[in-house]
Amino acid sequence: MKQDRSLTAPAAQMPANDRLMAAAYRGLSPLVQELRTVDEALEALLKVGDAEAEHAIRDLRRQIRAFEPSVTMIGQVKAGKTSLVNAMVGRPGLLPADINPWTSVITSLHVSPRIRESAQHARFRFFSEEEWSNLLSRGGRVGELARRAGADKELETVREQLEAMREKSRQRLGRSFEMLLGQEHDYGYVDAELVERYVCLGDEGEGEDGLDSGQGRFADITKSAELYLSQRGLVWPICVRDTPGVNDTFLVREQITVNAIRSSRVCVVVLSAHQALSTVDMALIRMIANIRARDVIIFVNRVDELADPAREIPEIRESIRATLKAQNGPTDAAILFGSAHWATNALAGELNTLGKASADALVNLAEHEVRGGLSEPNAEEVIWNLSGLPALGRAISERILQGEGRDMVEQAARAARNIARGLTASRSLAAERVAGVGTRAVAKGALGSEIDKILIGAEEELEAELGRLVDALDARLDGARRTFLTRATAALVKHLEENGDDKVWTYDPTGLRVLLRSGYQVFAAKSAKATSVVYDKTATALEALFRGTFELSDTAFALEPPPVPDAPPPVTLGQTIALDIKGNWWTRWWRRRRSYAAFAEEFSGMIDAEIAPMVAALKDEHAEVFRKAAHDGLQSFIAGQRRSLLAMAAQTEERLDELREKMAQDAEAREKSLENATALLAGLIRTEQKEQERHDA
Repeated sequence: MKQDRSLTAPAAQMPANDRLMAAAYRGLSPLVQELRTVDEALEALLKVGDAEAEHAIRDLRRQIRAFEPSVTMIGQVKAGKTSLVNAMVGRPGLLPADINPWTSVITSLHVSPRIRESAQHARFRFFSEEEWSNLLSRGGRVGELARRAGADKELETVREQLEAMREKSRQRLGRSFEMLLGQEHDYGYVDAELVERYVCLGDEGEGEDGLDSGQGRFADITKSAELYLSQRGLVWPICVRDTPGVNDTFLVREQITVNAIRSSRVCVVVLSAHQALSTVDMALIRMIANIRARDVIIFVNRVDELADPAREIPEIRESIRATLKAQNGPTDAAILFGSAHWATNALAGELNTLGKASADALVNLAEHEVRGGLSEPNAEEVIWNLSGLPALGRAISERILQGEGRDMVEQAARAARNIARGLTASRSLAAERVAGVGTRAVAKGALGSEIDKILIGAEEELEAELGRLVDALDARLDGARRTFLTRATAALVKHLEENGDDKVWTYDPTGLRVLLRSGYQVFAAKSAKATSVVYDKTATALEALFRGTFELSDTAFALEPPPVPDAPPPVTLGQTIALDIKGNWWTRWWRRRRSYAAFAEEFSGMIDAEIAPMVAALKDEHAEVFRKAAHDGLQSFIAGQRRSLLAMAAQTEERLDELREKMAQDAEAREKSLENATALLAGLIRTEQKEQERHDA
């Protein structure tokens, strides 16, 4: 097989930066090997020479090459998250670490060993007119909450801030302001100055001159940044998403972060060693509480600023565990410690610029963690290891291997095995005709109709099953909403009866989130099972059609159903609602009620309006996403088998002399290629079973 740079490990001799990156992400090598095995099998199948299968084979190879596992970074303000992201991709200083809190940009760094330095590029997208107008006219999420709760003062403050933001943007962009909304800018290079222009607010007061220069010129209206970077130290492309955070004044950034987490299987929560984790970080805890614990990694940054990290790190770890337990967070999440500052210095090879306090902390930790301390000749690698980046890379790699990567290998291997079995059956059928064995002619039109019947029946069954489960989810979510409202209102009335209205009352919405999450998890489990049943039935029906149509034996042909898609995690439940916000507005809301009945009625209405968007999001942005993915998987599977069946039917219409000539051409080499592909793919079945057992455990 011709060696493909995208499927090979990095060379042994590398610059220091590449070598350190390779050490951090070498855990992805087993995934690369498995994807390479599938790719080699598909290349062998191309040599079998079936024109109808060629399209499916090439499409599958493109899917493998396009596979890009992603990691979403969220974190506290001033936790050093962006500096950590720069170190994770081997680019110290690329993203501005001191981003103004008004920016709402999510930055996706697509790092790959396939991209040449000269081919790096960037794309920046701006908010649309509708998104911008919604932000300005309604005040974003905080504006909605303030209006709903009657917090006029907070709402006016939000409006004033937004007006100042709009005026500042107009001063920067002049007449181009409206024209830029909804547009995007593309560049054939990437550097820190370019990135700062779009994601970091700079000096105010610039006019129209110099539109393409100036720090933060477009930051107010930039919605997302896509950076495509070369990184020779990686063995496979990955995407690292740096999110703007979850404590924005408008909560715009919170929604952006929620969307980013939903599209990633791995989430890294970055905390500061000085802040650890407290009830102030409830927005973070709420968000990660809705992600599977095995997909969450907590990285405590800035240990270089601790006076005695060897002693303090265990204390911080226990504190985080206790907070997560008390706040219903993912108590089993991995907790790692490190320093983006140390990693940056190691990558840059500037070990003399650590600073005295940082160097003292490094020596303190090294004395406990590294045999021989820092006296060894490879001090650069010792510092890199103490920075925590290799441990973080290993943790990310492990989760990709067990999650997104495993699913990709399973999907590709199943599809490739089905192609190989179809080709085997096709060549067997052709060989029988050439040998004079009687085979009946197959009408392609009639066969196509049979496939259509299977498709229609499978889609109807899948839609009926998922529709029933969506209805059940709707009922369960509505029940959870009513239960919560009843309990909360009853608690309010009891408080009023016992304390009157002089003492301000609050209520914890955690119970609501637990009820909603439970309802969604039941839906996700039952939907996956129902989809699996339909997929299995469809594979069995197509398998029977193959055998019956072409008179194949039970052992001559078998089909594997496609893998069932994953339901998105319900991260929407982590969004802020009115009861999460404690402040003056709530006190004023409490003070302006005139009767106990008014308390209960207005509270119930306000909270019901808060719950409605969460319930709608679980159905529209989660359940419906799964339903569409399930239908897409079914249709793609049947389309692939349709091509194979019709290609075999076409062979029964070919003239014998043409078929004989086709079979004779490189017959031995083609059979060998088919055998090699089958053997390679068979080896992955054991891998899938092993990974599934580990997943179940």
